[in-house]
Amino acid sequence: MQEQKPQQILTIPMAIVLAAAIIGGVLLYMYRPATTAQPATNSHAAPSATVPDTSSLPPITAADHILGNPNAPIKIVEYSDPSCPYCKMFQTTMLQVIQNYGPSGQVAWVYRHFPLDKPDQNGNILHPNAGVQANALECAASVGGNTGFWAYEKDWYSTFPSDGGGESSVTDSQQIQQTAKDVNLDTTAFSDCVLGDKFAGAIEREYTAGLALGIEGTPTSYLVTTTGQPIAIQGAQSYATLSAAIDAILANQASTTTSTQ
Repeated sequence: MQEQKPQQILTIPMAIVLAAAIIGGVLLYMYRPATTAQPATNSHAAPSATVPDTSSLPPITAADHILGNPNAPIKIVEYSDPSCPYCKMFQTTMLQVIQNYGPSGQVAWVYRHFPLDKPDQNGNILHPNAGVQANALECAASVGGNTGFWAYEKDWYSTFPSDGGGESSVTDSQQIQQTAKDVNLDTTAFSDCVLGDKFAGAIEREYTAGLALGIEGTPTSYLVTTTGQPIAIQGAQSYATLSAAIDAILANQASTTTSTQ
């Protein structure tokens, strides 16, 4: 397992051109049967409709952590690791997406777990504390509801050091508790939840679902529209690239709605 490196920064004109190419392919692909999954790579890949697989993406339900309008015409489902520096980068992008598209109800963000705390083929573990951190995120939701989850998520990724994936369990535990204090959660209830490792099974199910999709690194995300197959996005894509693709999809949805009236 690996982290998905960020894409090279694109200029705005390049992003628009790329989005046009993406949407042209996506509109054809969205109405085709899903192809066989290809393994995710660590390359600087543009958003792709074929890597990784999209056919087995679990449906979005009320049990998901959703920031924004649950009925938004575009939802971005992110599989993330709390220790991943590229997830930290992508979180900044997603906060900007929600800031600009959330108030109008056009885009919602769905967070799912893919902690890289399992040994690879050589027995190495990339982020040994990621599972405990994911459990802390779930405990934030258990104690503080959806608002508590997203407050904890925002503070965690904003403050966790980019090189913190290998820090000691003691240091990690201190930050887990400090983040709960920072976002004003009931720290007693939160601590009891964390110590009980209450959500290990739920996190493992999301991780297993990610494996079934062919995910090999974080962040891996999916643009989910009201029709057709989800569109896979590898790595920490820039805001310019993501917003250009969103704008193109929204424009197509508007055009389709107008033509059917």
